[in-house]
Amino acid sequence: MASRTRHLACASVATLAATALVASCASANAGSGSGSSGDTITLWTHNAGNAAEYGVVQQIVKDFNDGQSKYKVKIQAFPQGSYNDSVVAAASAKKLPCVLDVDGPNVPNWAWGGYLAPLDLSKGQVAVKDQLPSTVGRYQGKTYASGFYDVALTLYSRKSVLKKYDIRVPTLDKPWTKAEFTDALAKLKASGKFKNALDLGTGDPGEWWPYAYSPMLQSFGGDLIDRSTYKTAKGALNGEKAVEWGKWFRSMVTDGYAPQKSSKSPGDDFRNGKTAIQWDGSWSAQANIDKFGGDLAILPPVDFGDGPKIGGASWQWGMSSTCSNKEGAQAYLNFARQTKYFVDFAKATGTIPATNAAAKQVKGYEAGGQFNVFLKEAQKFAVVRPVTPAYPYISTVFSKTAMDILAGADVKGALDQAVSQIDNNLSTSGYSTGS
Repeated sequence: MASRTRHLACASVATLAATALVASCASANAGSGSGSSGDTITLWTHNAGNAAEYGVVQQIVKDFNDGQSKYKVKIQAFPQGSYNDSVVAAASAKKLPCVLDVDGPNVPNWAWGGYLAPLDLSKGQVAVKDQLPSTVGRYQGKTYASGFYDVALTLYSRKSVLKKYDIRVPTLDKPWTKAEFTDALAKLKASGKFKNALDLGTGDPGEWWPYAYSPMLQSFGGDLIDRSTYKTAKGALNGEKAVEWGKWFRSMVTDGYAPQKSSKSPGDDFRNGKTAIQWDGSWSAQANIDKFGGDLAILPPVDFGDGPKIGGASWQWGMSSTCSNKEGAQAYLNFARQTKYFVDFAKATGTIPATNAAAKQVKGYEAGGQFNVFLKEAQKFAVVRPVTPAYPYISTVFSKTAMDILAGADVKGALDQAVSQIDNNLSTSGYSTGS
């Protein structure tokens, strides 16, 4: 399975870059054309360091170029670590490519800033309505990006461990409640057999924090922002339910169930028997199956009161607003919308195919397959991060706040401060609100 960092908006670098991109040139949509020279269309991707996924991009481009003579797509690939800096620089110079990939949570920020143009994807083989909602980047009723895959969060354990300690195996239709989960952790801790009854993966920095832990907040009944208006975080991030989440989150450390900071290799700790239950993603499933085989238990997220939740959205493809050959760019993007390419991306990246038709052709994701549970989780439980240009800032604030809470900060005080910071950003940045 693919690594966690490849398929999340995966580092503070990306968050800061998106914010800087908007701040540096907020009127780029009125700038000069770019991204094409004649009928040659430039495409940028962050996949230079990922041979398997980059290979699929190269194949699609080759097929498109070979299949018609009107346009020619030219690829420029960047390492993921430098990709966003390159986009920032190009946006500032009004020299964005015609086609580029973007982390799903950042789509509203880039659309609001004028860097992405709305898409017409109606001419592709795959209809947008048939995709996982989390793989379509929308803002204010328009589609700005579309992806081929997603990933899903899940709990991993072992069937033999759960049976030994008389712990019910939860199902998609009947996940653990908060009380059941706490009882399970208490039994596992009391056994003395595990270094960690639970590992939440808290050693990772950046976007992992809102991706992994805001779904828990949402399951408690809170959120990162009031999604009815997108104008304030008040009540959503510091209300009674949010405070309840924060106290529970901290209790995982104070009650001795989970480490405050996970090791650099929490997956290895699980596979080596140090951890009884791990909060991780679909990208670790293959390694876990290789280790435990049929004893592996892939479990749904806990229902903390407002239903189970997981994060949604991964890398997607869009068109720059400054592209001087939008007809050609959209022709390419629609050409890429073939089921076979959705299949190819999922196989290359070890991710969830974005459509049911593709899932039927990816081993393990077909009905009854060992990975089909991830597709069902993405369909039933995924919540996209707030669809607002403010998201990169919200992400940074929430990450720091959650870290502070785990370190012992007063929960209500930390959440109140986060709300104050986010609301100040919302009121001073001139964002267009709404999804």
